[in-house]
Amino acid sequence: MSEIKMEKLGKVGVLFGGRSAEREVSLMSGAGVLAALQSQGVDAHAFDPAERSLADLETEKFDRVFIALHGRYGEDGSLQGVLEQLNIPYTGSGVMASSIAMDKIFTKKIWQNHQLSTPNYAVLTPDTDLSLVPAELGLPLIIKPPHEGSTIGITKVNAAAEMDAAYVLAAQFDDEVLAEEFIQGRELTVAVLGMGADAYALPIIEIVAPEGNYDYQNKYFTDDTKYLCPAPLDAGLTEDIRKMCVEAYRAINCEGWARLDVLLRASDNQPFLIEINTSPGMTGHSLVPMAARAAGMSYENVCMEILKTARLKIKPDTKKESS
Repeated sequence: MSEIKMEKLGKVGVLFGGRSAEREVSLMSGAGVLAALQSQGVDAHAFDPAERSLADLETEKFDRVFIALHGRYGEDGSLQGVLEQLNIPYTGSGVMASSIAMDKIFTKKIWQNHQLSTPNYAVLTPDTDLSLVPAELGLPLIIKPPHEGSTIGITKVNAAAEMDAAYVLAAQFDDEVLAEEFIQGRELTVAVLGMGADAYALPIIEIVAPEGNYDYQNKYFTDDTKYLCPAPLDAGLTEDIRKMCVEAYRAINCEGWARLDVLLRASDNQPFLIEINTSPGMTGHSLVPMAARAAGMSYENVCMEILKTARLKIKPDTKKESS
């Protein structure tokens, strides 16, 4: 990544908290990022968009921001659009890539168009005959809201009689609901840094959760989940999965950083892309810092490298400016 002198970084806002269902996790992520940047001498300041107007970023003359918000209003392109309007460089993906990655249904369509492996799925609405879905996708299957993360609103449906309750839960968060083929196998995650031809994958992490249940509690608040990094996979399979994840990242036009979740089917070792997170967690239990450590990067190092990539993605209208 390009070298930027400390003084060039200027006044930095660390955006965390926010109004999404993932606020609690974002508060933990942002506190870690803020401390890391300050420890490296960065003039970094906490900024919670749930408590302050984004216009304050301009009036208080912030030079760039590190986005440590998760979920809606931070990871979905809406914040990125405001920052483009305010002319304040920001970390992570741009407006379009953030918006697409936030929508699991749209993301799957793009991956399928690029011939990238992802589980079969169906889109559920109030008009859908839920009794027909198990025959289409098989049982068990997964039902989840397509715009939430951190396993919020997700249900593993083991019997057709559970469909209605699972749909009602997910529909609390989204008008459309995603039903997805269940992949029995190992759970992996892959962090990708950079952009375009320079994007690269960090070491793969395998997640071994209690009873295979990597839920909100086991993600963030217990030490019972085991993380194997680098994942114990043969070299060829490791390379294939990392290559697939970089291709999936590029297909969405992501940049800066992201984390992709992958399931490795037990029956044949075929990997399936599940989702991509364009503003991943940076808590003490989070996976990007873990993968970075395996690649020889400290938490502080990876925060600095991400901050250095902050930029505006929309080019100015030069014709208008010159007229």
